[in-house]
Amino acid sequence: MMDWRAAAIVLGIALVLSLLAVWRLSRRLKLRKAQLSALLGEETRMFDFLHDLGEAIGREAGQIGLYRVIVEGVNRVVDARGGALYLLDERGEFLQPKHLSEACPPLVGVPMEVMKRAKRDPRALESHLRLSRVAADHGVLGSVLQSGQAQQIEDLRSHESFRDAFESFGGGVVRAMIAPLRHGGKDLGVLAVARLGEDGPFSMNDFVVFRSAAEQSAFALGNSLMHREAAEKRQFESDLRSAGEVQRVLLPQGDPVIPGYRVAGANVPARIISGDYYDHLKLANGEHGVVIADVSGKGVAAGLMMAMCRSVLRAEADGSEDPAEVLGFLNRQLFPDMREDMFISLFYAVIGGDGSEIRLARAGHDAALCFRASSGTVEKVKPPGLAIGVDDGTAFERVTRTFRLPMAAGDCLLFHTDGVREAVNAAGEEFGLERLDRVFLENAPLGAEAVLSAIRRELSGFAGESSQMDDVTLLVLERR
Repeated sequence: MMDWRAAAIVLGIALVLSLLAVWRLSRRLKLRKAQLSALLGEETRMFDFLHDLGEAIGREAGQIGLYRVIVEGVNRVVDARGGALYLLDERGEFLQPKHLSEACPPLVGVPMEVMKRAKRDPRALESHLRLSRVAADHGVLGSVLQSGQAQQIEDLRSHESFRDAFESFGGGVVRAMIAPLRHGGKDLGVLAVARLGEDGPFSMNDFVVFRSAAEQSAFALGNSLMHREAAEKRQFESDLRSAGEVQRVLLPQGDPVIPGYRVAGANVPARIISGDYYDHLKLANGEHGVVIADVSGKGVAAGLMMAMCRSVLRAEADGSEDPAEVLGFLNRQLFPDMREDMFISLFYAVIGGDGSEIRLARAGHDAALCFRASSGTVEKVKPPGLAIGVDDGTAFERVTRTFRLPMAAGDCLLFHTDGVREAVNAAGEEFGLERLDRVFLENAPLGAEAVLSAIRRELSGFAGESSQMDDVTLLVLERR
């Protein structure tokens, strides 16, 4: 009888153990099913995030739209309370908030006065967070950026780099995952998501997924930045081409008709915008003026100053028959608007009524070359004069003087900018004044057009495939 009872007890115990085992197995299966469901849900959210990210890039939603997609998408993927995207400014000195989700806990320091205002008006804290930039080496965000490694932080208050930031949460726990964003070897900023203490911790799987999402976000931001820079470059180049076309309109559209003279000129810019120019002026007294000028520097600034110089000189040319006096007025008008590192070298010449004489004034420009038909020689024409923009006018007007140059039939006068003599070939050798003198002497007897063509041809052959380093402008006057 006792054996039966013992067997029953053993059987009962075995049955209980079996039921317990089944229950445990069922529980594990349910847990695994829940975990699998959670993983599948996370995977689905990740695919949705990548899809939204791709669409944002593809439709060129703009930078603000992309920022929102990144932050809100990563929030959903890891089930965070909120997130934030901070990007570096152009100098790389500060992290600037680009998008903060509504419920994101502060990730940066909050001054006490802001905290006090926030107790009366919660919008004060939100406004501070959305407008405050952070030094790139400051606080937890700067620490993550400098380390170059993503961090999972169990409580931001305990982070060694977090300073004076959590008064607003009364000592509550805030958990965060923060990742640096890099693309093409360049730091872009940081991406962060956060939870409050009651939301529970982030898992290791959450951290792995977050790092992957941050990498994809950095790739999207980097590509978006490159597309934006390319678009801005295309727009800038288009604007430059338009400016270059306008500037070309300011240059003579043909050679002038001046009794007793042949005139030939050319301007070859090194870039789209030229700092050189030449001009012809028909003066009120029946005389004719010619100008050649070179603004220091290149590009837009030089082009704008060139246009100002042309306009002012044209406005003043009829006011005086003395070229030096005209240049003195020009200098006084332009000097206040010129940078300290900028100046203009210029030659202004007036052909007298009968053509037998040219009155010249030089503002620090390269010497002109004059071929004398009677002797077959070349002489340098270099009257005294300071460059425009060197002083306010006191020294300029004392030094700059008008020079009278007689011109006989067959004589030829060449003005040029320093881009001619400073042209270099592949070996780094300069074209130089001696070569220019030789080409001028050989071709001056053939006339103005022959001189212009020969110098341009010689320059081209000399430079070969070398890039043109400076603007080249030539102006030739031949007395017939």
